[in-house]
Amino acid sequence: GVAKVDPILVVDGVERHFGVLTAVNVDHLEIPRGAITALIGPNGAGKTTMISMISGLIPPTAGDAYIGGHSIAKEPLAAKRLMGFVPQEIALYPELSARQNLHFFGQLYGMGGKELSRRVDEVLDFIGLTERQKDRIDTFSGGMKRRVNIGVGLLHRPQLVYMDEPTVGIDPQSRRRILDTVKLLRDEQGMTVLYTTHLMEEAQELSDRVGIIDHGEIIALGTQDELTQKVGEDDRLEFTVGAQAVPEALLSQLRASVEDVSRVLYNAPEAVAEESERMLPGKLTVFSRRGRRALPDVIRLLNQADIEVDAVEVREPDLEAVFLALTGRALRD
Repeated sequence: GVAKVDPILVVDGVERHFGVLTAVNVDHLEIPRGAITALIGPNGAGKTTMISMISGLIPPTAGDAYIGGHSIAKEPLAAKRLMGFVPQEIALYPELSARQNLHFFGQLYGMGGKELSRRVDEVLDFIGLTERQKDRIDTFSGGMKRRVNIGVGLLHRPQLVYMDEPTVGIDPQSRRRILDTVKLLRDEQGMTVLYTTHLMEEAQELSDRVGIIDHGEIIALGTQDELTQKVGEDDRLEFTVGAQAVPEALLSQLRASVEDVSRVLYNAPEAVAEESERMLPGKLTVFSRRGRRALPDVIRLLNQADIEVDAVEVREPDLEAVFLALTGRALRD
């Protein structure tokens, strides 16, 4: 076949309203073939809704998306044949084996006979579970279940694979395996991957292109280099400060009196989650062209104001800086 250079996915004016609230709005999005695109944003930014909508899982209130030229609204079957979806939840039958699960879902895709058995073998090999194929899912670790979940989405050889936070809630070793699997989808299987994450370093390691999502909109999309150029050359100094609030007057003073400071942002301490006891510390971020050379000046002012500094990090421009610059807040795990 001829290599198609047209985008595998085009999204046009897709909106999803919940009552009067516009939860998600994607004006225009094109995903090129054979690349990994990460949609990154804080929890609650609308990532799951967005990915569910542009994969046809939930109908948009307005607009349409096209997979390989097929409209999700008008030709859902043709469009869905080209895509695989790996949800965040583990959607498997716990009392069946890995192989039985894959076989069952393959039949749902209309596959059967020798072709299906062969494909199940291939997928088991790809997700590294050939040895454990006869074991019940309820004996598997979280990471193994996640791999079978991914396997289900790959059975019908989709051209485009959607993954919603594929590494949430699994141990570091399994996480490593899954990240490697995502790269292989692109490099060995020639698939296009669109996945969501709130982990900056994951997006940085994996993706060819990054979309930054905030409040249900993609506010920036491009290669990592294109995005980091937006924030300029400034390094950022990140101060982890104690529980005491940093007064606005001090922020103004830092902006005014430290040489070459382009921006100063403060994120107050907050609970990790609504019910959680665990607090995230306050964070003061100072952007400066002088990088670490600006440290003594900043620390002097913090000392004068009796602000305790628990830790300092100096970082070069990266995706986190882009996120901070565009949204005014840190992307927190």
